[in-house]
Amino acid sequence: MLTLSSRYNVPADMTDYSHTNPLVPPDEVKTWLDALSRPVAITGGTGFVGSHLVDTLCAADIKPRVLVRDPDAPRWIADAPVAWVPGSLADGESLARLVEGAGTVIHLAGVLRAGREIDFDTGNRVGTAKVVTAMREVAGAARLVHVSSLAGAGPSPDPEGIAPEAEPAPISWYGRSKLAAEEEARKWNGGGGWVILRPPAIYGPRDSDVFEFFRMASRGLVALPGGERWLTVAWVGDVVRAILAATAAETGKIFHLGEPDPVLLDDLIWKLCDAGGVRARVVRLPPPLVSGAGAIGSALQKLGMRRLALTSDKSRELLARHWTARTAESLEALGIRNSKPFRDGAAEAWDWYRNQGWLK
Repeated sequence: MLTLSSRYNVPADMTDYSHTNPLVPPDEVKTWLDALSRPVAITGGTGFVGSHLVDTLCAADIKPRVLVRDPDAPRWIADAPVAWVPGSLADGESLARLVEGAGTVIHLAGVLRAGREIDFDTGNRVGTAKVVTAMREVAGAARLVHVSSLAGAGPSPDPEGIAPEAEPAPISWYGRSKLAAEEEARKWNGGGGWVILRPPAIYGPRDSDVFEFFRMASRGLVALPGGERWLTVAWVGDVVRAILAATAAETGKIFHLGEPDPVLLDDLIWKLCDAGGVRARVVRLPPPLVSGAGAIGSALQKLGMRRLALTSDKSRELLARHWTARTAESLEALGIRNSKPFRDGAAEAWDWYRNQGWLK
C-alpha cells in the first residue's frame, strides 16, 4: 500500500492520531478490551486499519506483538509501545515468534494490489495458511480473528446486499484470493476458535484508497463508472470496534461489516462533497474506458510501477453494480449498536487530510 505521508508534504507539527490520541478511545471499547485474551499478536499492524487498532490497544496499556517487514519503517505507529517482530507472512519462523503463546491473533495483513493472480494467492491464501500453521505449532489456545474483505463474497445482485451465509461469488483475483484465505482460516481448530470479518470499502484518516475520491472532489471533478451503483461503506473506527468485538464473539461465524443502509454512489459523492465544503462535477466513464485504463495500469505495473491504483483486477471490481452487504444482523451479533454515518465520517476524514497536508 502506498505510504502517502512520504508522497505528500506533511507538516511535522500537525496533530495526528496516535497511541496517546487514538481514533477509538479505550473507554469506548472497554468491555471487549477487559475480556481480551492476551498476549495479542497482529499482522498488518502498520497499515491503515491495523495502526488504528494498535493505537487503541496501546492507549489501554496493552502491548501487542506486531509483525513488521521493515523495523526501520513502521509507518503510523513508529513511536507506539509495541513488541516488534521482524518478518513477513512468507517467513514461518517469524510468524512462530509472533504468535507463540498468544491468546488472540488478529490477521490483517495481505496483498491489495498485484499484477498476477499468483501474487494475490501467495500473499493472501498462502500467507493465511502460514499463520494458521504457526498457531497450530505454538498457540493452540488462541482465538483467530481473520479480517477478510467483501470482495471475497463478491458483489450483490441487488442493492439490498449479500448476506454472510450467501454462496460467495468473487469476480476478481483479489476477491478469489481473499475467499481462499478464509478457507485457510476456517481450518483453525484451536481452543479459541475463529471469527471472520468481511469489511466493505473502508474510509477514514490514514486511508489512501477511498482517499482518491476525496482528492478528485477537492479538484472539482469526480470520475465514476456509468450506471446506477449502490455501496456499503465502513468508517475505520467502526472496523476497529468490530475487530475487538470479534475477539469475544461467537466462534465459527462470518460477520459482514459496514453501515446497515447501503447508499447510492451518487448520493455518497454528494455527501462527501458536502462534508468537505466543496463542489464537484461528476463525469460518467463508459465501462470500456475503465477496462482499458485498467489494462494500461496492469501493463505499467508489470514494468515496475507497483503503486498504481487502477489495474485490470481493480477495474473488474469498479464495474460491478452493487458492492453492498447485509450487515444489521452481524452488527447486532457483535454487540455494535451504532455506526458512524458517512457524512460525519467524511467530515472527519476531510479535516485529517487537510491537517496533514494531503488536501487543501
